[in-house]
Amino acid sequence: MAEAEALKSMVMSFRVSELQMLLGFAGRNKSGRKTELQARAVELLRMRSTPVEMKIKELYKTIHQAHTTGATMQPSAPSAKDIPSVHSSSAMQQQSAPRSNVYNPGGYATDRPLPPPTTGMYASSIYHHPSYQHKTSPPVYSSYPVHPDVKLKRLPFFDLLGELLKPSTLAPQGSQSLQEGGFVFHLTPQQATDIGTSRELRPGCKMEYVIQVQMRFCLIESSCEQEDCYPQGIAVKVNGKVCPLPNPIPTNKPGVEPKRPPRPVNITHMVRLSPTVPNHVTVSWNVEYGKAYAVAIYLVRKLSSSELLQRLKQRGVRPPDYTRGLIKEKLQEDIDCEIATTSLRVSLMCPLGKMRMTTPCKATSCYHLQCFDASLYLQMNERKPTWMCPVCDKPAIFDNLVIDGYFQQVLDSGKLKDCNEVQLHQDGSWSSLVIKKEQTQELSLADKSLVKVELDDVVVIPEPKEQVIAEQPPPPPAPKKEPTVIDLTFSDSDDGSDSVKEGFSEL
Repeated sequence: MAEAEALKSMVMSFRVSELQMLLGFAGRNKSGRKTELQARAVELLRMRSTPVEMKIKELYKTIHQAHTTGATMQPSAPSAKDIPSVHSSSAMQQQSAPRSNVYNPGGYATDRPLPPPTTGMYASSIYHHPSYQHKTSPPVYSSYPVHPDVKLKRLPFFDLLGELLKPSTLAPQGSQSLQEGGFVFHLTPQQATDIGTSRELRPGCKMEYVIQVQMRFCLIESSCEQEDCYPQGIAVKVNGKVCPLPNPIPTNKPGVEPKRPPRPVNITHMVRLSPTVPNHVTVSWNVEYGKAYAVAIYLVRKLSSSELLQRLKQRGVRPPDYTRGLIKEKLQEDIDCEIATTSLRVSLMCPLGKMRMTTPCKATSCYHLQCFDASLYLQMNERKPTWMCPVCDKPAIFDNLVIDGYFQQVLDSGKLKDCNEVQLHQDGSWSSLVIKKEQTQELSLADKSLVKVELDDVVVIPEPKEQVIAEQPPPPPAPKKEPTVIDLTFSDSDDGSDSVKEGFSEL
């Protein structure tokens, strides 16, 4: 409280020029009377923004130094008419040298010199003089306000309870690629109590909080709601401890840094649950040309898939006549079309779990008849939020989900039995579709005879059956015959033949 009163007294002592600098630094309106400017500056103190408080102290310090040094030094926060022109001579720049030392940016600098002109008669003037370049503050890449007007997309599994740190710009200082910024937030006594009493201890799991402190990053873009987006090379510390971030998604593109999935960061276990102790967050990141990021911290309540299912049922059911009219439209006869569709087949099995649906639903942006089970879809997104339709692969966020009353009546009719498909007719009615199993008879090859089949000019003759011949026993060995004597002599007389026979017998 003492520090807040001190800051308020500092603000009330500011002149119009200092008030305009402070409001311009915070991105607020700088026009109006002094009393209006003071009221807006006092309203800034209620946000408890560390960069704003540092700027107030910096402006007050420059005023105090200007009064103590007297007339030898120019006022630290001169009015608009006292500021020398950017096209003045080098002598005027030397007089403003002490002023640039006083305005050494300590936090989020907004008092930057105008960029040098690139064309015209001043293109090669004092902006390129070494003395001028030496005395100017280092360049800053972005000129975004401290608290930009950005809105982050609502997360279906979290209810927003409070805003601990408004979306704050990750403002770079200097020309270094790696930047670092610090932020501070506090908890009220009620918030600290709610977080501490929402602990859940599950067997085999670590302690979880139903009420959580959630940190989110996004691009500074006010044209539409922004989803979570992390800067390159980001690293976060909460109260001096390294905070784990979502793991980057690998990529095959050369020279491209992997991006982290668009998910928030739960920092509840790293937060000091005390209303009197501040919580410090330090963020380091790599500056990207043309892109600026913001960080925000919220108090949320985590929801389960069953709670979301109850909320989906509380919305009501889409009338069955809507789906019935869609069926008639799809089956409407087209005169110009030669082929007419008279019926459609729709499966009652969920494409996610391959089980019969209990709560058929789909997104209002989908034009197909096929539904999916709402319970399985919510459980899948609770583990890994993608919110993509499993039928057509198009976005199907929770706010666009609706229960189909037509197929809910089909599932509750009791006429399905073991049927998992239905047939839709042109009049919008349906009937159960039973698939009959065709029985095929096998013919025995033994009963088939040799068949000759003629197909045009081709004659196909089936191969005959193989005949099995039984092995016969080998024939008995033939009896040995006595050697025969061959007469090799030729004689007409009988006596000669007798003598030869006698001679062979003696041998």
